[in-house]
Amino acid sequence: MRRSYGVRNRSFLFFLMALLMLLPLGIRAKAETFDRNQYIYDFAKLLTDQEVAELQDLSSKLGEERDTAFLIITVNGTDGKDIRQYVEDIYDEQAPGYDQPHGNTAILAINMQERDVYLAGFKKAEQYLDDGRLDQIRDIITPDLSEGHYFQAFSAFLNTSYEYMSNEPSGGSDGYSGYGSVGSPEGYNGNNSGDNPENIFFQWWFQLVASFIVAGIVVALMAYRSGGRVTVNAQTYMNTHQSKVVSKYDNYVRQTVTRQRKPSNNTKSGGGGGITSGGHSHSGSSGKF
Repeated sequence: MRRSYGVRNRSFLFFLMALLMLLPLGIRAKAETFDRNQYIYDFAKLLTDQEVAELQDLSSKLGEERDTAFLIITVNGTDGKDIRQYVEDIYDEQAPGYDQPHGNTAILAINMQERDVYLAGFKKAEQYLDDGRLDQIRDIITPDLSEGHYFQAFSAFLNTSYEYMSNEPSGGSDGYSGYGSVGSPEGYNGNNSGDNPENIFFQWWFQLVASFIVAGIVVALMAYRSGGRVTVNAQTYMNTHQSKVVSKYDNYVRQTVTRQRKPSNNTKSGGGGGITSGGHSHSGSSGKF
């Protein structure tokens, strides 16, 4: 009996030692599930190996020029999470970015199980790919997604995002200063103050032409009204006391009601950006395809 108890103790100690030895391997494997140099994660297997390679190369080149990591993620289910929460958790836990963890990142994610699509922009991409621009990109790629042309849709996302990242967003007076040094060409400082001396409204010849046009309109109106106004109407010659018309009334005949079914919109947006549970703000656009 005592010998059996000792055998069980040795077996338990051996199992515990083996578990402790394998634990670091498990932690390292989890940490390596995200590769900073990988931008295409086709977990739903929508692309061929060649298409993945082409998109990976395109994303790498465009991202280098815009200092932004362009990520594409396809899944068959998000473990019950909303597609937006799924993307937020990826950014919090995997810490993507072009040159640093939690850096400039633009993400396109689709869930084939629910036919959901979500686009998000973090850091610099949040400013240049704001909610409105992401809505426009989603409108562009949704028809291809609906038709199953995933390679074309993903290529359009990369190229359109790349183009938007070269144009400073309009509107708002708050500048984005987190990218590039202060006063450098790379810095985004919002709207410039002061009048532009090259503006056409400040040119003397434009002002002269405008003054002639305004004067011509005024003279034309004066000439049109110079003939006087016609003040005679049907009531001028009508004697209401001797008229044969003694009363008037309206007859209600029938009422017609027409009903039309409101068409459904499968691409309706489900919300914009927000803040992740880790405190990272982002822009966003979601919908169905």
